[in-house]
Amino acid sequence: MKTTIKNIVLGLVLFLGYSTESEGQVTVNNAQKMNLEEIEPYRIEVTYSKTSHLLFPAVIRYVDLGSDYLIASKAEDAENVLRVKASVRNFEEETNFSVITEDGHFYNFNVGYNPLAVDLNYNLLGMQKGISRSPTNDVLFEELGKNSPSLVSDLMETICKKDKRIVKNKGARSFGIEFLLKGLYIDEGKFYFHTQVTNFSHVSFNIDFITFKVVDKKLAKRTVLQERMLHALKTYKPLGAIKGKTAEPNVFLLDQFTIGNDKILLIEISEKNGDRHQVLKLKNSDLVKAKLITNNKSRD
Repeated sequence: MKTTIKNIVLGLVLFLGYSTESEGQVTVNNAQKMNLEEIEPYRIEVTYSKTSHLLFPAVIRYVDLGSDYLIASKAEDAENVLRVKASVRNFEEETNFSVITEDGHFYNFNVGYNPLAVDLNYNLLGMQKGISRSPTNDVLFEELGKNSPSLVSDLMETICKKDKRIVKNKGARSFGIEFLLKGLYIDEGKFYFHTQVTNFSHVSFNIDFITFKVVDKKLAKRTVLQERMLHALKTYKPLGAIKGKTAEPNVFLLDQFTIGNDKILLIEISEKNGDRHQVLKLKNSDLVKAKLITNNKSRD
């Protein structure tokens, strides 16, 4: 009888601990949900007449305010800076807010009101040093699948640093600009496109945007009809200027896909305020040759 009761209790624990799923854009795995209360919050002060600024190591993805005592917003043109201030004067009850950043880190803050607050600027990277409560990779983003944001970033960084060329004869060159596909990798249902832009001229090449689109072979040269746009889930390096006589590698993360034999994938990189655009063309036979990432990866 004792054994039966023990098995029932164990079954309930397993059910409650592992059967719940979140369908939101930002998800936290179940074991981590149970441990979020163990994350010790940072403590900051706010006031009504001044704005506090928090500088995060990564782009802010999500903010949740604990009460209407606070107002917050990302700073314009600085997506890793959060502005916070009191919306009412002299609130007595302590409130809180939480932040999730693109690298998968979760931050929690307890907030008190102080009309004479002196410390109004907070650097989270500096606040993490020397303390045991630095955030861990607790947050999983739905679009990245099973891999945490930090693991995806590590994989992209490794690809860039190793800088191996495993794909041959996939490039375009004109006007002193060369655009290469150096490698194509796959892991957990995601493609990693390893590219490189080389500027052989002395004129800076300012990247405006990069597009991935699937088009019919017959229409690829003369129309944009019948095309399907694909969106990069993550880019290793921000798109910017490539100075003269330099080369810049990058990695783009896309969901796994395949295309028919009558279609091709166009990867186009466009110049801002210029016409030195470059286009790569890939067939389905190129996609299915993607190299499996087999490095030892931690998914703790």
